[in-house]
Amino acid sequence: MKTWLVTGGAGFIGSHFIRHVLAREADIRLVNLDALTYAGDPDNLGSAAGDPRHTFVKGDIRDRDLVDSLFSRYAVDTVVHFAAESHVDRSIAEPELFLSVNVLGTQTLLEAAKRHWKTKPEDPRSRDYRPGVRFLQISTDEVYGALGETGRFTESSPLRPGNPYSASKAGADLMALAYFRTYGLPVIITRSCNNFGPCQFPEKLIPRMVRRALADEPLPVYGDGMQVRDWLHVSDHCAALSAVLEKGVPGEVYNISAGCEMTNIGLVKRILAELGKPESLIAHVPDRPGHDRRYALDSGKLASLGWKPACPFEKGLRETIRWYREHPVRGSAFPPADESL
Repeated sequence: MKTWLVTGGAGFIGSHFIRHVLAREADIRLVNLDALTYAGDPDNLGSAAGDPRHTFVKGDIRDRDLVDSLFSRYAVDTVVHFAAESHVDRSIAEPELFLSVNVLGTQTLLEAAKRHWKTKPEDPRSRDYRPGVRFLQISTDEVYGALGETGRFTESSPLRPGNPYSASKAGADLMALAYFRTYGLPVIITRSCNNFGPCQFPEKLIPRMVRRALADEPLPVYGDGMQVRDWLHVSDHCAALSAVLEKGVPGEVYNISAGCEMTNIGLVKRILAELGKPESLIAHVPDRPGHDRRYALDSGKLASLGWKPACPFEKGLRETIRWYREHPVRGSAFPPADESL
């Protein structure tokens, strides 16, 4: 049986991915390493938490001894690395934390994979690894920085991060690619556009706005709200990751996008319309520092692996709103909405 180490598997996307894999793969064991910070919740795993193929370990990806012990104990052959600090506003307030978790944590995992997967670990020049091992680095479109009014980022677009969060993710990506080029470690990187769906932490844009609207509270929108984001349902993201793990080429980067662009203000108005709430609830607030104006991805390279999105935005949004109706939390308990991954 293959063993995958999934970091951040109690978070939003990670928990969906674990449930996705367990529902489709019979011969894979998942070791879920999560520090259970504010955004991680074991309840996100649902019935997967009790699946005998799933093992939960509470811990920090920066803990070298712990990470090393997991590779040894479970004979890990694949790493799917979701764990990250991901809130832009928090990164502006605490950039050191983002550097530590996102860059140094990633390097800790890369080093453990290199050490355990090499066929000749004592040879520093060896580039030979056990057959079938893979390291999947989950990243974000924000590493590319802001885009103009037209065009889409491709995998060859330069990295121009505009805030501490995206800079730390760019740093993690570059470290992963350095391990591929220097040591031959079979690393693949994916960069996704904005995700949405059930179980997302309430600081993110869609759950934040839905929950505030349900409570008839003001919906804070940064600036004029004309920032453009590209939206992808989390189930389509999980399917894309499966395609990359099966068919992706080590050393390559794959963008993941459904090609669904809209302005933040347009999205907020859609949510209000779906809930039957007035647009007078919208409250414009001062824009945040370093707020990128537009992101959009070209995912043609990923499409060549046979992947395409299956969940239309309107259907996904309705289902997501329904989930938040059934899991009410007052939106005022959280900071201004963040539309990062």
